[in-house]
Amino acid sequence: MLAPAATAHGRPPNILLILADDLGYGDVGCFNPEAKVATPNLDRLAAEGMKFTDAHSPSTVCTPTRYSILTGRMAFRHGLRGVFTGAGGPNMIEEGRPTIAGVLKGAGYRTALIGKWHVGLTFLDQRGEPIAQNGLEAVRRIDFSRPIPDAPVHRGFDAFFGTACCPTTDWLYAFIDGDRVPVPPAGQVDKAGLPTHPYSRDCRPGLIAPDFDLQEVDEVFLRKSLDFLDAHAAGRRDQPFFLFHSTQAVHLPSFAGERFRGATEAGPHGDFIAQLDATVGELMAALERHGFADETLVFFTSDNGPEIASVVNMREDYQHDGANPWRGIKRDQWEGGHRVPTLARWPGAVAPGSECAQPLCLTDLFATFAAAAGAGAPAGGGEDSFDFLPVLLGEAKGHAVRPFVLHQTWTNQLAIRAGDWKYLDHRGSGGNRYDRPPLERFAIDDGSGDAGAQLYNLRADPGETRNLIREHPAVAAALKAQLDATVESGRSR
Repeated sequence: MLAPAATAHGRPPNILLILADDLGYGDVGCFNPEAKVATPNLDRLAAEGMKFTDAHSPSTVCTPTRYSILTGRMAFRHGLRGVFTGAGGPNMIEEGRPTIAGVLKGAGYRTALIGKWHVGLTFLDQRGEPIAQNGLEAVRRIDFSRPIPDAPVHRGFDAFFGTACCPTTDWLYAFIDGDRVPVPPAGQVDKAGLPTHPYSRDCRPGLIAPDFDLQEVDEVFLRKSLDFLDAHAAGRRDQPFFLFHSTQAVHLPSFAGERFRGATEAGPHGDFIAQLDATVGELMAALERHGFADETLVFFTSDNGPEIASVVNMREDYQHDGANPWRGIKRDQWEGGHRVPTLARWPGAVAPGSECAQPLCLTDLFATFAAAAGAGAPAGGGEDSFDFLPVLLGEAKGHAVRPFVLHQTWTNQLAIRAGDWKYLDHRGSGGNRYDRPPLERFAIDDGSGDAGAQLYNLRADPGETRNLIREHPAVAAALKAQLDATVESGRSR
């Protein structure tokens, strides 16, 4: 075991990971001075810690990103295409594969996940047979008296409270506690009483439990995380904790909790961003209240870029651009689809007001958190995870941690970034259609023509406006070879 990066109390730090959903780089004030929603708590995190200006989600959508964060392994190596809904499964994380929760638990941590899971679960029918299918009819077949055999509590977490998939746009609206659904659905959701606005149209007509309020989900998650911190302070103060708080905000539909409705002048989605920021503030206040603040590494980030409806309507109605200053949005391989607002705070270890301009991928949380705990990355896991602890501690001294970064779409189309160069091994965005509404107005002629791939120099052209594949064929060929080699080898670390 490695020596832990000890706190002033002589033990490894607590770790609080806050993962927002569909929050764009331009949605946060400290990353976008033109943002129309105040984010004072996130801005405070930046002022008191480190801002990552070149951080990337492993994928342009949620399921593969979450798998990659938990395992330190790019999800395309698993082979799944798309995302889960309803009773979709089984768990992408194979039994026996190391997870960051399991690594930290092995290092003596108390581990908990509160919020959205979305990495697949095995629900059973009345015969005890696995369902493992998306859609409404599959949810109707679930026998809720049976435990879930591959829940987060079977993948390294001591405790879990949350939802199987997207909390408010799914076929199953019910909370899971541990490996069971204590209050099963009682009927189909009645959408008549829900808000109606341009940011509300993603709510699927799924089955809903009586205790599941679609407009208060994030408030429930917050209370559960606060309860975890209260209990830890009362009975486990000498044990480090890993709390993974996985929000619904700001994934559509934008259903802000009652106390946040009308809180901004940027409409329902602006209110939802404000609620997310307040959630961060309340979690930080709880750390301070319990005396945990100075011994906790807080890491905040997002699972991918902002959604189509939020970007298009916020640009039109409020002059707020959640993708600013990048090209592309959620699902796109261009920067706006995966460059995410990322912050770290650890008093006494991370210098206040510091910045990291090195490319980071969220797969790197696996190795970084393990190093902070003194656990080290296990030999059989974390294949695409690099240790950024020296960067956090100001000890990197100009050393580049990563030789390259991999990117993937939800259909497993791939890209690679090395230095200033970024190579996309496909045509187009890799996700959204820009030849029809509502995105056709944002289409640009980047000179791709009939080229089968794309090459951009992000230093000279951060907006990815000019495909240089024909001007620099040798650069493209070298990056293509490097991409193919890392796919073939099964690892990039």
